[in-house]
Amino acid sequence: MKYRLLAIATSLLVALSPATVAHAADDPLLDQLRAVPGLSVVSETQGTGYRFFVLTYRQPADHRHPGAGGFDQRLTLLHRSNTAPTVLYTNGYGLAASPRATQTEPTSLLNGNQVSVEHRFFTPSRPAPADWSDLDIWQEATDEHRIVTALKGVYSGRWIQTGASKGGMTSVYHRRFYPGDVDGVVAYVAPDDVINPADAAYDTFFDAVGTQSCRTALDEVQREALRRRDRLVAHLEADAAANGWTFSRSIGSADRSFEMTVLDSVWAFWQYSTAADCAAVPAGTATDDELYGWIDTVAGWSFYTDQGLEPYFPYYYQAASQLGWPSLRFEHLRGLRHYPDLYTANSSLPAELRRAHNPLPMLDVDFWVRTAAERMLFVYGQNDPWSAERFTPSKRDSALYVAPGANHGANIARLSPEDAAQATAALRRWAGVPASLTSVASAGPPLDDMLGDRRRLR
Repeated sequence: MKYRLLAIATSLLVALSPATVAHAADDPLLDQLRAVPGLSVVSETQGTGYRFFVLTYRQPADHRHPGAGGFDQRLTLLHRSNTAPTVLYTNGYGLAASPRATQTEPTSLLNGNQVSVEHRFFTPSRPAPADWSDLDIWQEATDEHRIVTALKGVYSGRWIQTGASKGGMTSVYHRRFYPGDVDGVVAYVAPDDVINPADAAYDTFFDAVGTQSCRTALDEVQREALRRRDRLVAHLEADAAANGWTFSRSIGSADRSFEMTVLDSVWAFWQYSTAADCAAVPAGTATDDELYGWIDTVAGWSFYTDQGLEPYFPYYYQAASQLGWPSLRFEHLRGLRHYPDLYTANSSLPAELRRAHNPLPMLDVDFWVRTAAERMLFVYGQNDPWSAERFTPSKRDSALYVAPGANHGANIARLSPEDAAQATAALRRWAGVPASLTSVASAGPPLDDMLGDRRRLR
């Protein structure tokens, strides 16, 4: 026994020899990160050619009153090199509960680092107690400004910002308020609801997208579902009872939830399906179960419940108060709707979070993007409803591209070859890397479409 103990002690001494200890402590990157005031390293994982960190950064709850409380904002870091370009990725929502290493398309095209930021008020990046008036586009832009400023001492290369959908919008707002923070922006499928009630562009989109036969079939599914309201609402109520879904805190009732989901179904179809999926749209003669099942597949009956909506209250709050939301005419559903004012952001919020809309922030951002913004690249999908109202870039080294036939997952890779080459060249020029750089799309962390599981958000 004593010889076994001696052997164990000897192995420990070897493992903890001065040379080994010195090597373990020789971690300049970790030292740099830990030296950033307010930044905490939560965890690290190693990959081939990269390191991945989960971090938190201490932020004021209100940047106008930085001494009046704060919160820890979650972020992740994909590290390749201190001198490589760094991509600031803002998804506009929360990070995964257990974040894993992924890379956005710009990160892959640049062989860069990536800092991914959880938007304020998405849990757990929420002040406690929460003053919801601190959730606005300037406050979040200032969160990002502080993070970029803090990390520029670690990363000396150029910075590019990106995001898709609400994340694309968030990247535009950061650029608006702090144009010197990054060297360029790639915003994917970012809606620009300049004047909230002026939403004719969406109706025009639905009048023309796809083929006439597909549009007719989708309209008939909505009509037929509403005609069968009593039976299908009973189906929803049974599912709610079985799954513990409730409605009283947000949408109000199973009947209201039903109507909202039916209204959402055609939008959701074009958002994430393609023209090839038109063949699977059920006919008006479909059974109740077939109609109910198809709508569940494309729109999801569980979403407009208290449990489905609560994680996204911050989004709906922002849409109601500043961002705006699409309002559709639904002329083909005349006489079948019970709640003509249902399709709004406030309908998905508890009463205490409902807000009047302030039109000024979007007017300001839109005017700035059109006239003063520099080095901004916008990518939209031809068949994506969110792309119906688009930003108009200035002529200051900026551009807009549309991916043919693409939905809400449009990206540079889905552009025509000529447009993809132009967009990639601009991105690499802004980032200061060679135009001929070989990307690492097929190596290292997988590509992230930047859209997560928010596939039924309105």
